[in-house]
Amino acid sequence: MMEQLFEFIVNHWMLCSAFLVLLVVFLQYEIARGGRGVHCQEVVDLINHDGAVVLDVRPSKEFSKGHITDSINIPHNVLGERFVELEKYKDHPIILVCAHGHTTGASGQLLRKHGWTKLYRLTGGVRAWEDERLPLAS
Repeated sequence: MMEQLFEFIVNHWMLCSAFLVLLVVFLQYEIARGGRGVHCQEVVDLINHDGAVVLDVRPSKEFSKGHITDSINIPHNVLGERFVELEKYKDHPIILVCAHGHTTGASGQLLRKHGWTKLYRLTGGVRAWEDERLPLAS
C-alpha cells in the first residue's frame, strides 16, 4: 500500500504539490476567518491600549474555576443565541479565549459572519495564560 502511494506521488508530483499548496492556503484561510492568533502579552496590550474585550467561550463550569479578569463568558454552544450581549462591543477588539485554543476559530467565524470584524484568538487558550503565570480570577 505504501509503495503504491509513493509510486503515485513520484508519478504525479505536480498534482500532489498543487494539492499540498491548496491545502495550506485553505487551512490558513479558515484559521484567519476566526481571527488572528495572539499571544498572552499581545492580549494584555490589546486590553490596556485598545480597550479589547475578552470573550471566554468555555463552558460556564470551566469559566468559574478560573478566567481572565473582566472577561465575559458566553459558551460556544450558545454564542449564536446571545449576540445581543455583545452588541455594545461591536466596535471593540474581541479576544476569544477557550481552554487550549482549539474552539475559538469556530466562535470567531460565527462572530465574523454576524458583523464583528476586530477578532483575535488567544493562542494556546487559558492554558497558555496559566503557563505564563498570568493571573486568573475565579
